[in-house]
Amino acid sequence: MAADVQRSRLGPIGWAALLIGAAMMLAPLVWTLLLSLKDNAELVGDSGAALQAPYTFENYAAILGNNSTMRWLLNSAIVSLGTTAGVLILASLAGYGFARLEFPFRRTLFVIVLLGLAVPSQAVILPQHQLFAWAQLHNSYPGLILPGLVAPFSVFFMTTYMRGIPRELDEAAMLDGASHWTIFWKVILPLTVPAQSTLAVFTFLGTWNDYWWPLISATRSEMYTLTVGLAAAQMNYAQTSGLGFLMAQAVFASIPIFIVYIVFQKQIVRAMAGTAVK
Repeated sequence: MAADVQRSRLGPIGWAALLIGAAMMLAPLVWTLLLSLKDNAELVGDSGAALQAPYTFENYAAILGNNSTMRWLLNSAIVSLGTTAGVLILASLAGYGFARLEFPFRRTLFVIVLLGLAVPSQAVILPQHQLFAWAQLHNSYPGLILPGLVAPFSVFFMTTYMRGIPRELDEAAMLDGASHWTIFWKVILPLTVPAQSTLAVFTFLGTWNDYWWPLISATRSEMYTLTVGLAAAQMNYAQTSGLGFLMAQAVFASIPIFIVYIVFQKQIVRAMAGTAVK
């Protein structure tokens, strides 16, 4: 006990190093927030004006009244939620099959899934683009969602988690006459809520921040996601409302990410600690 208390005491040098590291990580975020709260006209001549009062919420009011930004926000929400729901459904079903069922070539198929982890998305971008162009799925929500459903890591994650659940639960349910679907839906699935919460957060954040595929698939501005739309606005800075407005858009785009993490942070800790199943 005394050793644990002693190790927890970092000392002045340790605390100073932690504070310096925290300040370095927070400085860009604070600077972005300050810029977003300044009038655009004040930032034209000197961005250092962000350190001086007064501050205003006019940039955020302009975002709420900007049809393009709200459309991009809606697109990102639809794509992120659709991808997250699809990944959870497919990964849970596949994980149950690989972890709890016996069928021909099960191990071979699982190895093929794992090999998918070694294939970068850039390696298949050309045939993927041609396939979606042939199916006329570009500039559509299915075209933005479907590629994200191919998630080998999600299948591996759910398979590993379900393998840790005692098989005695399956046997007890079978003795009561439960089918595989009943076992999956009423026995196994409720025990995987922490893992699904973690997977949902990671999938949502990854899809929300994705830039590569939406940039290729969405060629019309009304189908831009928020990341593509903000990047397009920054590249056309001369045609925007100003630096403060751009920074307000960046802050506005990050708000859903903070909300998702705050809501699910307990489930993430439980899943990573491996304490969900006892």
